[in-house]
Amino acid sequence: MRTTFDFSPYRRSTVGFDRFFELLENSARAETADGYPPFDIERESEDSYQITLAVAGFRPDEIEVVAQNNQLTITGRKADEKDSGRYLHRGIATRAFERRFQLADFVQVQTANFENGLLRIALKREVPEAMKPRRIAINGAPHTARDERLEAPAEERRAA
Repeated sequence: MRTTFDFSPYRRSTVGFDRFFELLENSARAETADGYPPFDIERESEDSYQITLAVAGFRPDEIEVVAQNNQLTITGRKADEKDSGRYLHRGIATRAFERRFQLADFVQVQTANFENGLLRIALKREVPEAMKPRRIAINGAPHTARDERLEAPAEERRAA
């Protein structure tokens, strides 16, 4: 069974959407990859979001959060610990991880908080005033005698 979608017919008939198709292809590949650590994405309001990652077993200083070029990267690396054989079973994952999230234009990382094994990252979309839509007033020229003459019936124009 084929799990990827072929975008080549759409690539041929569109201009300027290369990055969009690359994002779709990358997200399809990422979904089939390792699902560690698990995460939630919440929409808190029209322009506010929160990503929550379950990173039990990690300390805040072992996690790095980097936002660059519309991409959020969260990396976790455990400090080397000697396993002196004291564990009979190790069920809490401590392997290194890297999670990437594509951010839409104008989405900025606000805060990152670590509490009870959960990393919460607050995001907010802030569109600059210059990019927001604005209404443009249409200026109309005042009526002149010439304009009124053109709007008059043809008989009146001949008499004038």
